[in-house]
Amino acid sequence: MEPGAGAACARSGSSWKPSVYGPPRNMMKLKRFLLRYYPPGIMLEYEKGGELKTKSIDLLDLSPETDTEKLVAVIRETEPLITESRTAQLKQLICRLQEKLSQQDDGRFYLFKTLQAHILPLTNVAFNKSGSRFITGSYDRTCRIWDTISGEELQTLEGHKNVVYAVAFNNPYGDKVATGSFDKTCKLWCAETGKCFHTYRGHTAEIVCLAFNPQSTVMATGSMDTTAKLWNIETGMEMAMLEGHSSEVVTLSFNTDGNQLVTGSFDHTASLWDVVSGRRVHMLIGHTAEISSVQFNWDCSLIATGSIDKTCKVWDMRNMKCMATLGGHQAEVLDVCFNYTGQLIATASADARVYSAATGLCIARLEGHDGEISKICFNPKGSHILTASADKTARLWDVASGSCLQVLGGHTDEIFSCAFNYESDIIITGSKDNTCKIWRMQWRDDVEQYYL
Repeated sequence: MEPGAGAACARSGSSWKPSVYGPPRNMMKLKRFLLRYYPPGIMLEYEKGGELKTKSIDLLDLSPETDTEKLVAVIRETEPLITESRTAQLKQLICRLQEKLSQQDDGRFYLFKTLQAHILPLTNVAFNKSGSRFITGSYDRTCRIWDTISGEELQTLEGHKNVVYAVAFNNPYGDKVATGSFDKTCKLWCAETGKCFHTYRGHTAEIVCLAFNPQSTVMATGSMDTTAKLWNIETGMEMAMLEGHSSEVVTLSFNTDGNQLVTGSFDHTASLWDVVSGRRVHMLIGHTAEISSVQFNWDCSLIATGSIDKTCKVWDMRNMKCMATLGGHQAEVLDVCFNYTGQLIATASADARVYSAATGLCIARLEGHDGEISKICFNPKGSHILTASADKTARLWDVASGSCLQVLGGHTDEIFSCAFNYESDIIITGSKDNTCKIWRMQWRDDVEQYYL
């Protein structure tokens, strides 16, 4: 498939003629473009039948070397909303994406601030989409919202009666926060005021994972009670109980379209669920020990599952078969993630590795940590990997070479969680030492200017 054509819809070949009554009801009219840097893409906001809708042109293969003229021609052939009058604007937007991709991210991170965030160890951290705020969950039964620029605490979300283990913003909107707790409940909060909108009750054991669908209409929770649940964000009502696992559900992930959910369990299996019906549509069987992490790639064609059996498996969504088993680790695989193209998979264990999703071959070993790695993530651009370890450090790695670019030290206990912001120039690390640290990138030009 040509790059950029994947998300475009085909147009009917029939023609229409204007009349005094206006255009046909199925006429689509483009209202505006919205640019998405990571993964590269252009959102089309259009009107059809009086309703405002959106679709995306995903440009996952775009690079600074891509021939813009040819790409525009491919998009025009497959996307009826792109008319001749919009061609120049489309080309301009693609060039802006290429400029963004060509920007060098060769700066170094410096410690901006250490926050005495909680009175007990942190569990997880997460950014909102813009990176202006981040949240921290803790064993002290609270979640806190922080201003990224100043390090100021904006809100303390209190009300849980046990550990706040899972936390998330409803990105890309970022106006709501969800917290999942060992008290068996999940709460939905206003990110601006700290008001609790809903308390979701129904699980009979600890909630250990949660996620919003990309449309921010549904939330999923996974629990030690062997079930996952789907909740309506607006009403606070339970939509479905996802039953079928025989052991704890410890990880879950929505696909990009929000119509499917994958769950991973200590019963050694992962399950794929239809969100609308709540029905299980497939079981992914093959691991020989507990599942620790699951994730869809961006275009929803692959699922990665990490396991305590020391492997990661890659599943083809077209036939639901395992297309590769990623081996080589000498200890449990605790976390997995895709880069935005879905072509690379990073895995966290006693060491970290980067694999080709297509071939299953290991293309880089990230060695240097002295303890197990509990968290791994690509930066949004896909050029760097961040790891958090029990050795009290986080490390920044170059994806292409596998070399360690920087060690982020200073914590006095294990680092449980870490995250990049959307621009990849701020990092948050959360630790068992009750603190989180904000790391900012110092660009090379800034450093040279500083010493002049």
